[in-house]
Amino acid sequence: MKNLNMLHLNGLRAVEAVARLGSLQAAAEEMGVTIGAVSQQVIKAEAQLGRSVFLRQPKGMVPLDAARPMLARLTEGFRALSQGVALGRSADENLLTVSVAPVFAARFLVHRLESFSRRHPLIRLRIEATTALADLNGGDVDLAIRVGRGVWPGVDAELLMEQRVFPVCAPALAAELREPADILRLPAIIDGPSAFSWDVWLQQAGLAGRRMTTRHVFNDASLCLDATMAGQGVMLAWQTLASFALEQGRLVKPFALEAATGMGHYLVTRAGIRQPAKVRAFADWLRAEMQALDREVVTPAPAGASPTLP
Repeated sequence: MKNLNMLHLNGLRAVEAVARLGSLQAAAEEMGVTIGAVSQQVIKAEAQLGRSVFLRQPKGMVPLDAARPMLARLTEGFRALSQGVALGRSADENLLTVSVAPVFAARFLVHRLESFSRRHPLIRLRIEATTALADLNGGDVDLAIRVGRGVWPGVDAELLMEQRVFPVCAPALAAELREPADILRLPAIIDGPSAFSWDVWLQQAGLAGRRMTTRHVFNDASLCLDATMAGQGVMLAWQTLASFALEQGRLVKPFALEAATGMGHYLVTRAGIRQPAKVRAFADWLRAEMQALDREVVTPAPAGASPTLP
């Protein structure tokens, strides 16, 4: 313990974050400080240690081989410290904090929470809707639902459902669609930040190289969905985004073909621990909901449209 008196904890935290994340910028975002502040903390920590920890390269900070054993222990230590702080804060065992993207919360989760509450009336939910990746090893978040490829450091990620995309539009527009090529006549509502484009579905439909005509571009998928429900065009949606609007009949899925994006919906929890009962209860319920969504046929094809593709 005497060795800790010679070093500042913030400096060690900066060193560990840079080593784990690979860059000053990523470490600064996680710690909520500036890049310059992280850089200064690393420099001070190296001076106090009396040795260099990183090799500075144009593409990032690479830990020196001789420093890797120390860095691994620091990661273990800060993880244990964060878990201890989280346990100290979680005085209410019936409060479950879930971190989700705003679009997932608004378009999928909130419509289904009543069934969870009926099944587990003693568990109160606090939904944190944010695009930022929650730090599950520190703070109050108990679990997260993320869309991606399932590779996030320091957490356990369980695939709930592969993400598949398909066109959706208002019923009036769907009446004009009889074969996949007809969709090229409709204006497209584009989700600007999306990790995939219309090419994913068009290729599966035998329309590789064809282009959609863009009408509107939004920086939020939920706004795209609202514009699509208003009849302004056709959108490339996915299961959790469009399911409720399809169930209500406000949108139609004109063709059965779905295209995989290579990403999925993941349940993300703290690594290396037995999850509390409230986390296990929510995870079981969410698995069942996602499995039901993955199986169900949410809407019939409109009159004149092909229910399947050749």
